[in-house]
Formats: sequence, C-alpha cells, structure tokens
Amino acid sequence: MVGEVRDAHRDDAIARRLRELGFVAGEPVRVVARGPIGGDPLLVQIGYTRFALRRGEAARVRLLAQATP
Repeated sequence: MVGEVRDAHRDDAIARRLRELGFVAGEPVRVVARGPIGGDPLLVQIGYTRFALRRGEAARVRLLAQATP
C-alpha cells in the first residue's frame, strides 16, 4: 500500500507525475515483475494499470506494510 510519494528535490517533476498517475496514500500497489539486469525496471500495478518504473523513480514511493487477515 502506498504511504506517500516523496520529492527527491525541490519541484520534483517525477514525484508530481507519480501522484498524478495514482500513486497516492492508501492505494494498493503490487510489484508484478523485475527487469533482468539489476531488477531495473520494475513493473508495478496500481488498480488495473501497470507502470514500468526505473529504480530511481520507484525509490520516491514509500510503501506501508499491509496487515494480512
């Protein structure tokens, strides 16, 4: 689950775009696949939409552990 998206620097366009795409607090996120070389890029899913994120982009997204029932 997304906790927040942190800006890497002032006026971080990438962090702003991630928020616009749906990476917002409370939204469930799932890592679908990792790239073959160093795990870059990551294929992540928010809702029914999948995104390929480079590690530098994904590092801006802070996740919260979700309790399992």
